[in-house]
Amino acid sequence: MEILNLSPGGFACACYLVYKQQDAVLIDCSVDADILQRELALRQLRLHAILCTHGHFDHILTADAVRKQCDVPLFLHQKDADMPADGIKNAYSVFFGKERCWQPAQRLFADGDTLTFGDLTFTVMHTPGHTAGSSVFVCDNTVFTGDTLFVHGYGRTDLYSGDGAQLRRSLQALSLLPPTHRIYPGHGSPAVLEQALSHLF
Repeated sequence: MEILNLSPGGFACACYLVYKQQDAVLIDCSVDADILQRELALRQLRLHAILCTHGHFDHILTADAVRKQCDVPLFLHQKDADMPADGIKNAYSVFFGKERCWQPAQRLFADGDTLTFGDLTFTVMHTPGHTAGSSVFVCDNTVFTGDTLFVHGYGRTDLYSGDGAQLRRSLQALSLLPPTHRIYPGHGSPAVLEQALSHLF
């Protein structure tokens, strides 16, 4: 499995192109659609889907353009399903004082779901706290943690559907994964899971 961070995307949000053989998915979506198309063509990849770790605007920033240009569905946890279409819930209005909405996700997932795209298989781990539907995707020994866990901290809980107590439980659940797993967070650099959690427990 290969991982290419197409950041810097909008608002310093990581945008991971994950691929194996010719099968690819995008995890979170802040990259310009034309840049993505060039990367796909360069590597002769077939993009299957956009997997979003949660529904905040910076993680779905270019999702409508990418979906239109690449003809792929967007996947989102069912508890964040209403966020793209509501500027308060997706936090765009909170930061910029004006409404901005996106099309809803075409596919919804839940905890424990297995998402398979060609040679790539991801297991969904629901990690509420940053948002009610925040989730991480586990593939082999790699964990895409979104804003649940960063190398030096974790996501804020003061926006719509955030919950500090839930986030603490989610971080404890992540600590049960093998410590040598490597995390790829929604902001910042990758790290070994044990290293990231050492700042918290």
